[in-house]
Parts: sequence; C-alpha cells; structure tokens
Amino acid sequence: MDTPAVRYERQGAVALLTLDDPEHRNALSAAIRDGLRRGLRQADEDPQVQVAVITGAGPTAFCAGAHLKEMAEHGLGVPSADYMPIVGRTVHFDKLLIAAVNGLALGGGFLLAQMADLVIAAEHATFGMPEVRVGRGAPWSVPLSRMIPQRIWLQLCLTGEPITAQRAYEIGLVNAVVPAGQELPEAIAWAEKIAASAPLTVRASHQMVLLAGEMGRSAAWDVADRLFEPVYRSDDALEGPRAFTERRRPRWQGH
Repeated sequence: MDTPAVRYERQGAVALLTLDDPEHRNALSAAIRDGLRRGLRQADEDPQVQVAVITGAGPTAFCAGAHLKEMAEHGLGVPSADYMPIVGRTVHFDKLLIAAVNGLALGGGFLLAQMADLVIAAEHATFGMPEVRVGRGAPWSVPLSRMIPQRIWLQLCLTGEPITAQRAYEIGLVNAVVPAGQELPEAIAWAEKIAASAPLTVRASHQMVLLAGEMGRSAAWDVADRLFEPVYRSDDALEGPRAFTERRRPRWQGH
C-alpha cells in the first residue's frame, strides 16, 4: 500500500507508517486519514507484522492536527463517526502500535500519539489540544482520563497550551525522550525487541492491559487469568525455559 500522503513499508516484523505531507505539517487531510486507515488495515492483516510504528515526515511536525483549510472548504460541522481512523473505536488493529513523535503533536496528532501503545518522543516534540482556540472539540481525549491526572487534562483542554516532551514524560504520556532524529530508530528498536518476544505472551499482555482499563481490579484479574491460560498451555511456554536452559535463542511457534 502506498499513497502520496502516507508511506507504508515493512521491515521484517515491523510495519512503518509515515505521514508524508511536511509542507502542511502532516495535517490530517482526507488523503492522510485514508492512508492511515489503509496502512493500519494492511499491517493488521499481514501475518508477518507484529508491531507497527507511526511517525511523521520532516523534523518539525509529527502531525499538527486537523487540516483546517480543508475543513473550512468543506464546511465540516459534526464529524462523521468514522471521520478519523481511531484504533479501538473506528479501526480494528490487534497488534502493538508505537508512535515515534518527531515534532508537533497537536489536536488529532495528539490523538494519534494517544492511541499508540507506546510513545517515543524527540526532545523538541510538543503535545497539545488547541481545539478551544478554533472552536472545535476533543471528545477523542476521553482515554486521557486513564493516562494523566484530571487537572492536567483540564489544563490541556481549557488553555490550548501545549506541553513539552519532557513534561509529557513526567506525567506518563511518553515512554522515552530522545535527541532529535533518534525517535524513529529508537521506536523501531523497541518494536523489534517486542517482535522478537514470545508472540502469545505479547498478545495476551496487550489485551490484559487494555481490558483492565475498562473494568475493576477483581474483574480484570479474572480476565487476565483466562487470557493467559492458553499461553501457559502452549508449546512456547515450554520452549522459553528450554531455550534458557540450552543457552540459545527461543524458536517461537506462536502456539
């Protein structure tokens, strides 16, 4: 899959999706939204892909959010339910997603970082919700209620002021902050490390964390037990200890 606005490439078990409209700071035009939707679908359906990485072209912006000029030209009022490809809401994506944030992540760009499972940010990256300044809204930010304190969420919503990558790291929105230009290599390194791990354990762990955010502790504990029972019964559950004993790399079968 390749579009003028989103480039897709596979590097082993890692799919890389690059928003490629740096002239418009990789804003969420129809072309970029469609390209993301197709790229996520392709990565999800490819049995060779274990992890996807999303980033933006150029050194300035990961994604500056809505394409306001296009929005004005189309007189966009209430966005359609599938206006944005949102993992877990409008797009099915059953694998790990890492965001390599190489600059501005504002509005819908912040959403793309939010929906990723892990975030690696360049030290000059910023995260913000400028909707209050342009009369729009950020209902997509509801998952932040599980990620950051309420007062910081309100600060972002009500002031429209962005926060730095370092501040995002301090409040738990970002996993790592690296020098400019190192965010993508670092994200790919994390992706390759995950892809080399036991696939059944990775998948069950991912599902456990996501489901735990939807329920209370006791219910989540019961669900986690059920998720990991087939993992414990798998061939891989024996291969891991065997490989450790024999001092070699595990040969995962995924069953």
